[in-house]
Amino acid sequence: MPIVSNLRRALPVLSSLLLLATLLTACKREPEELAGATSEPAATVRELVDHLSRDDLAGFARAAVPPADHAALETAWREDRSRWPLTELPLSQQLVPMLATFSAPGSEQALMRDFNRQFARQDRDLRDAARSLGLFGAQYLKKEGEYSPTQRVHYTQVVEALSAWAQDAPLADPALARNTINRMAAAARKAGLSSEADLRAAGMDGSLRRLAPVLAETKATFTRYGLPLETTLADLRTGLVEQKGDRATVRIHYPLGNREIDSQVSLERRDGRWYLSDYLRAADRARATAPSTTPPSAPDTPAPDAPDAPPAQAARGV
Repeated sequence: MPIVSNLRRALPVLSSLLLLATLLTACKREPEELAGATSEPAATVRELVDHLSRDDLAGFARAAVPPADHAALETAWREDRSRWPLTELPLSQQLVPMLATFSAPGSEQALMRDFNRQFARQDRDLRDAARSLGLFGAQYLKKEGEYSPTQRVHYTQVVEALSAWAQDAPLADPALARNTINRMAAAARKAGLSSEADLRAAGMDGSLRRLAPVLAETKATFTRYGLPLETTLADLRTGLVEQKGDRATVRIHYPLGNREIDSQVSLERRDGRWYLSDYLRAADRARATAPSTTPPSAPDTPAPDAPDAPPAQAARGV
């Protein structure tokens, strides 16, 4: 059975794990805090992770940008000019198709039939598929999408680590697959976001609130497959690399599967609070694409000719 030809059909079952998991960061206990862990910039990153631990995506978005930027992003979302913070996810374009697949009527039976036909007990094939998905995701992140250089480095590490984990996970187990499909289908239906129109109607805040059960079920799925994210999220460590005035660099370190992820993020201080620079740039882009509010100027109307105007003046409409 050719692996490449089955990657598209495997995406609803496999890439959903890789997709939403990158909002999370799987980590293990470290004996000591990183240097500068108590600094305000490092604490800001920790606060964002805490929102994810509580499945609070709406709270994450509110804490991630200043209030004015949040309002601009909400407007851009409803006008289909932005899908931040979902666009912070690697392979974010697969999110809505994944939700549509899981929430479709009879998806449990259809997906399970596909699983039994193509993947049940096909451990070697699924290892190859996980490897291929990891390679595809890493290549995509290196070249495509609107990611900053630090995001590309970080997300590439995450996708490669998740691919390595998936190659050893019991993805070919039919009982686990049935349970996962049933639970993810229920979560997707509860979210009710199976199209761009659904996202537009719900708005950014409403969509993120409705995605909370999908995030919660994704974390539970990882736990069933041997990667307990509730514990690992709590163990993420942050530290201060440097702070110069209103700019800072924060280190993020965590083990992911059998790999160590070590990355840095840039932050800026606005009105006394710290925010990730990448998120501030997302708000700037949303404003830059806003439709103009300046009404179009009226066409020039020639003035009527004076009765005694000379012919040359009349010709010019003076």
